[in-house]
Amino acid sequence: MEIKVLRNVMIKNNSVGKDNRELFINKKVFVANLVSSPGAGKTTLLENSISSLAAKYKVGVIEGDLYTSRDAERLEKFNIPIVQINTEGGCHLDARMVRGAINELNIDNVDVLFIENVGNLVCPSSFDLGEHKRILVYSITEGEDKPKKYSTMFSTADVVIINKVDLSKACKINIDQVENEIRSINKKALILKVSALEPNSLREWLLWLEGEIERVKKS
Repeated sequence: MEIKVLRNVMIKNNSVGKDNRELFINKKVFVANLVSSPGAGKTTLLENSISSLAAKYKVGVIEGDLYTSRDAERLEKFNIPIVQINTEGGCHLDARMVRGAINELNIDNVDVLFIENVGNLVCPSSFDLGEHKRILVYSITEGEDKPKKYSTMFSTADVVIINKVDLSKACKINIDQVENEIRSINKKALILKVSALEPNSLREWLLWLEGEIERVKKS
């Protein structure tokens, strides 16, 4: 019975995820699902990305967290539509939660929607939210061994952002070794090396984002 219940949960989630994706495609909204462990730098990356994108595109954010709205509060300064989802202990967002949040946004007035998922390298990997791309933010302070330890998450990412590379020497981390381990389980993902606190290091990331936004707008 437990296996059947789990299967039913996934079937329902994937069905709603498919509906979400069709909505995003029809509305020509590029959607990025940002996943990571807690403290890897998703919100900092969002802050500096929105700062650059907001002059050209209409940005919306869905913030997922167990409790509090602290991350959403950090983004209020941009005066963009933000919907907070508190899972109250749940380790991930699911497609139904995202659908409810979409109903609170004026999706017709959004070009790019960022979904900041709950900090977790396990649960979010199994749940399709309807996003165009899954972006994994991986801090080098987590060590060199996480890609294979959390291979499901790394293997399903479209983009892996290796963050906090400025700390590699202090943490005695070989960034090339990290990249090689990621490549051993995901040969297709775009891998970017950044320090999210330094806007100049985000140029390649922002160029990729703009390309994806334009691709969806023209589709």
